[in-house]
Amino acid sequence: MDCGTAIVEFLVIGVLILVPLLYATLMVVRVEAATMASTQAVHEASRAFMMADAAAQGFRDARVASNLALADQGFKVTDDALKVTCSMRCLAPQSQLKVQLTWKVDLPWLPPPFSHFIDGYPITAEQELTMDTYRDSVDS
Repeated sequence: MDCGTAIVEFLVIGVLILVPLLYATLMVVRVEAATMASTQAVHEASRAFMMADAAAQGFRDARVASNLALADQGFKVTDDALKVTCSMRCLAPQSQLKVQLTWKVDLPWLPPPFSHFIDGYPITAEQELTMDTYRDSVDS
């Protein structure tokens, strides 16, 4: 009388439980990858800026370095996501450099009820550094 119902129950419960669990796991992994890529991008951008000879070159190098670090993990951000600010004249000895990356990682395969309310998970990474005391004086 109950012959073969275990297979049907296993399939129904497997689909109802395992598919959402798998989706949630994939989203957590994607957000974690975006967070780690952003941290690396900020780190590389600050290093590239500090190695530049002029502030304008530093801004360009920082943007290129952050885009490369994000692309290495398969992410792409808009140009306004990266912000580089200086406390005094940029690249002057003892000036404070702050690099901040703010963007949203998209969550693919989001079910229709949620896709209208959630446009991505916000990611923010930042790093603050002090220019070397013995750095050569360069134009800003």
